[in-house]
Amino acid sequence: MTVVVGYRAGKVGLSGLHLGVRIARTRGTSLTVATIVPKPWLTPSLARVDAEYEVWADTLAAESAKEAGRFLDTVADGIEVAYLHRAHGSVSGGLLEVIHEVDADVLVLGSLPSGGRGQVLIGSTAEWLLHASPVPVAISPREYRAHQGKLTRLTCAYSATPDAIDVVKRCFEFGQRFGVPMRVITFAVRGKTMYPPEVGLEVEDQVLQAWASQVRDVLEELKTDGIVSEDVALQVVTGRSWQEALAKADWQDGEILALGTRPRGDIRRVFLGSRSAKIIRESPVPVLVLPG
Repeated sequence: MTVVVGYRAGKVGLSGLHLGVRIARTRGTSLTVATIVPKPWLTPSLARVDAEYEVWADTLAAESAKEAGRFLDTVADGIEVAYLHRAHGSVSGGLLEVIHEVDADVLVLGSLPSGGRGQVLIGSTAEWLLHASPVPVAISPREYRAHQGKLTRLTCAYSATPDAIDVVKRCFEFGQRFGVPMRVITFAVRGKTMYPPEVGLEVEDQVLQAWASQVRDVLEELKTDGIVSEDVALQVVTGRSWQEALAKADWQDGEILALGTRPRGDIRRVFLGSRSAKIIRESPVPVLVLPG
């Protein structure tokens, strides 16, 4: 088993490498830095063009490995690090090949550099991999820094609905496998149009608090039904927006937020609903998406 980090010089920042080191250290396994070099779908017929492409691809791969290695030499003490590159028509397809080739435990990606500090911003490659990866995909917030510690806690986002029980089970199993404490949290967010304006914000807040109280009972059933152990923390966080609710969740340094997904048939492995997409976008900590 190994932790694979997708990395390409000049394309993403170091946040994914920071997260990859932290996960590998927690898991007690190696780290594989994979660079996928774009490959034209149609192979040029001119030998000179082919040769120029090979030189460019080899240079890009070497620069990526050198850049990643320069950073990892300072933070990955005690972790075995390997570098590899593959030419593929798509970055996502190339990373999938690497996942199978090296028997990856987790795939780690960095956020796009255009996001704000602390935001998890995914592009088309990450979006596609969230639906296709056979292993969990971890995404770091922009400018994420992990120093040299391990993961400290895994928080499972739980919608408190019957069809999400399996999500909690998978999160609990993952937390046990990684040897980190676990928290189950439900975010109660007031919608923009819960009731007509004449009803008033006070009534909306009362309804939200009543719903949160019911959710706390649902969370306690996770323990009584044996879904999670007694030492798992349970929490409901309310907010007027997803951003406010995520910000109020009392995050620890080294925490990761896990979300489960539901199978969606053969075309796509998983389904991410609008709620999950909002949680991912607003999360101030790395996000771990578990395959359905």
